[in-house]
Amino acid sequence: MAIEIRNVCKSFKDVNAVQNVNLMVESGESVALLGPNGAGKTTLVEMIEGVQFPDSGEIRILDRSWEKDEHFLRKQIGLALQETRFLERLTVEETLNLFASFYSLEKERAREVIEIIQLESKRSTWVLHLSGGQRQRLALGVAILPIPQILILDEPTTGLDPNARRDLWKILESFKATGTTLILTTHYMEEAQYLCKRILMMDQGKILAEGSLSHLLDKFGEGDLIEYVIEGAFPTEKAEQLSGVLSCRWDENTGEGRLTVKNISETLPLFLQLVEKSSISLTSLECRRRTLDDLFLAMSGRHLDD
Repeated sequence: MAIEIRNVCKSFKDVNAVQNVNLMVESGESVALLGPNGAGKTTLVEMIEGVQFPDSGEIRILDRSWEKDEHFLRKQIGLALQETRFLERLTVEETLNLFASFYSLEKERAREVIEIIQLESKRSTWVLHLSGGQRQRLALGVAILPIPQILILDEPTTGLDPNARRDLWKILESFKATGTTLILTTHYMEEAQYLCKRILMMDQGKILAEGSLSHLLDKFGEGDLIEYVIEGAFPTEKAEQLSGVLSCRWDENTGEGRLTVKNISETLPLFLQLVEKSSISLTSLECRRRTLDDLFLAMSGRHLDD
């Protein structure tokens, strides 16, 4: 077992940051902690890292404890944070050589990592001149230098543009193949879906639900969605009687509505017929599967990006 967390609680003054959390992570598993700012993700991760200590409960990493085995565990965990500050007038290669020396690693390992993080063309470039995405790749390179058994990524792509974010995802996807255990905190649904097989949805210090994406959607997200905006009085009662409709919501003030349906292809033609017969104007229409944000909203009343 890579990580064992049992009945862990952590508070800061009047804030219950983590409340009675239990979590088991197998070696080689990839787990995403998904939730908005303030959900407790970072506090939980900092306790796994040994930066914070729980008020109560127990955390064991690789069947060791931070109290007795800190020196061993520091060598087994790689960390990549939301923002990492480096000496700006060192080159990429010099930076990696510096951190490699802390682990008594040869310079050859730094050269290997430069290839993994795809910064070969920037090896002689000062950190000062790297883009945000390139800096995050460098931070990832530092994290994987010692070939850690556990890699922890705390909001690693926040603030990056979509292309830089996906570049980092591809690097991480290839690194996962080495069997490293991955713990990722994020509020990006796509990131959790792309990188992790198990997703934990957190809010207010608690784990609301966990499982694979398909498991969560099946358990908490029955139905597809038809979202629309109309002008005119919408016949809600008739819409609720359409074949395949699970629920109907409409706001007469904004004209915005949502049908939750068993099957879009079955219900959409019936919905459009109802709109035409009711002599109302349909100004917007979107049909889609439920997302993790929909599930989180249903469970917590908040969006993941709140």
